[in-house]
Amino acid sequence: MSYNAPRTRNLYEPGAEKPFKVSRSKIENFANCKRCFYMDRRLGVGQPPSLPFTLNSAVDRLLKSEFDGYRAKGERHPIMEEHGVDAVPAAHDELEDWRNNFKGVQYHNEDLNMIFFGAIDDLWLSSSGEYIVVDYKATAKKDEITELDQPWHETFKRQMDIYQWLLKKNGHKVSNTGYILYCNGNAYEEQFASKIEFRMTLLPYEGDSSWVDDITVRLYECLNSDELPESEPYCDYCKYIGAVEESIH
Repeated sequence: MSYNAPRTRNLYEPGAEKPFKVSRSKIENFANCKRCFYMDRRLGVGQPPSLPFTLNSAVDRLLKSEFDGYRAKGERHPIMEEHGVDAVPAAHDELEDWRNNFKGVQYHNEDLNMIFFGAIDDLWLSSSGEYIVVDYKATAKKDEITELDQPWHETFKRQMDIYQWLLKKNGHKVSNTGYILYCNGNAYEEQFASKIEFRMTLLPYEGDSSWVDDITVRLYECLNSDELPESEPYCDYCKYIGAVEESIH
């Protein structure tokens, strides 16, 4: 995967008539480092892309196919039964668009002239008529995953908050309780034998999307400024660039 910079496409232009699209991952980038976000969306110098996680993508695709089977029958998946979730996989005319990385659930903020969007993994419908956002995660850890208590889980939580916010902005009744469906591969068998066994764990998360409106406004203000934001002290990309500059000079 080659790195090309600076880009000349998908850049923010203050005062442009066409709404500017901002993905869920770009909101996350802004939350992590305003300087990196500005350089990417305003100046066209983004962070180098990571390699695709094809094994994770395979798990994602298989889970969607599995839950779609229960969706077609209007039945609960066994993991819902196991964890006492009173819901079924939701059947919605826009679900395929909402799961498409290039479309997703979209919200057009006309005041900011921005379209915010994010692609969900799955959507369940509770017996009370509320949509439940579900996100799939795949990993391979020796211990069981029982809590969302690790530093990187904060990203998962913000991701869920944004998905719930997008659906609410579209007028849907959304449960504050979402779920992370964790698939934990067993990497400690004696041999591979052409297969990896996964243990599925369903972890509830009580979402809070109250912060999202504010961060979208701050994101907008950042892009409309002509000043490059300061580096974040905890941003590894900024620290790397700083270390390179120091070594050269």
